Amino acid sequence: MESIYVLAMTRSHRTNNEQELIGWNHDQALIQGEITKGTTQFPLEILLSKKGRKTKINHIEQKKLSSYVGQLNVILFAPEDLSLVKGSPQIRRKFLDMELGQINPIYLYDLVQYQGILKQRNQYLKQLNEKKQTDLLYLDILSEQLAQFGSKVLQARAQFVRQLEFWANILHQQITHQKEQLEIVYVTAISSLLSRTQEEIKKQFLTLLNQNQKKDLFRGTTTIGPHRDDLSFFINQKNVQIYGSQGQQRTTALSVKLAEIDLIKEETGEYPILLLDDVMSELDDHRQLHLLETIEGKVQTFLTTTTLDHVKKKMTVEPEIFYVQQGEIKGEES
Repeated sequence: MESIYVLAMTRSHRTNNEQELIGWNHDQALIQGEITKGTTQFPLEILLSKKGRKTKINHIEQKKLSSYVGQLNVILFAPEDLSLVKGSPQIRRKFLDMELGQINPIYLYDLVQYQGILKQRNQYLKQLNEKKQTDLLYLDILSEQLAQFGSKVLQARAQFVRQLEFWANILHQQITHQKEQLEIVYVTAISSLLSRTQEEIKKQFLTLLNQNQKKDLFRGTTTIGPHRDDLSFFINQKNVQIYGSQGQQRTTALSVKLAEIDLIKEETGEYPILLLDDVMSELDDHRQLHLLETIEGKVQTFLTTTTLDHVKKKMTVEPEIFYVQQGEIKGEES
């Protein structure tokens, strides 16, 4: 499961340390896969080593991350994804970046640029705070660059959240038998993102950066921007994160994750691969059934579980089963 995800996204969902993906006493790890899109077939390859990672499409090395990610679209649904609603804002920002990045290469490029400039600005703010630098003109240049790429990130996120809300609300109403209406709100310091041009967003972002400059200098870090934003979820106009039951929070997370299937199909023309990593045990019978009804016969799905019977009983199509022990396939049946 992790190999498929890394092949698609170039990084793991469980760790930021690439060395953990390389076997003990090994210098590198290689993942290869044969991808079929319509009538087209091509190989993907990612090589992980201490020097970094190398990616190839059809045996041709890719210099930019944005030219590789999106060739294979995947959705991972693991037990930790149920904390999407209740967890920290960082979890929701990572969700936005990973899912939006694989359907929008330009977003991925803008995000990488934004993060690079943000790192420079924070380092310079720290130097100014410690009196190691005194030139505020360079800070203005960094602020201008940050607003340039940040405005693009903000606009893309706002549009993505609107699409996500559309598909998630349809699924949420189905699960709750039309009793609950789901709303997803992108929480940011910059107002009216959907009704503004990118240039207008940039102008407001830059104004806010200048207004917050004293605070940033005092703290030695950038206090506003996409890196501080969040998502809020509302059921029938009540904040799920604050007032929702555990069941409502899980239904919201399930609706959001499953909404990605149709959203990616709408954007790319192809259904993604769905990876269900031992998530069935975390869902009650009603949610399990809805999950399987949503994906069966539509999406190529890899599902991990320690017990087969409860899953097979809910399926109308006989699955192909692989038995895995200590990371190795020991047998299969179909």
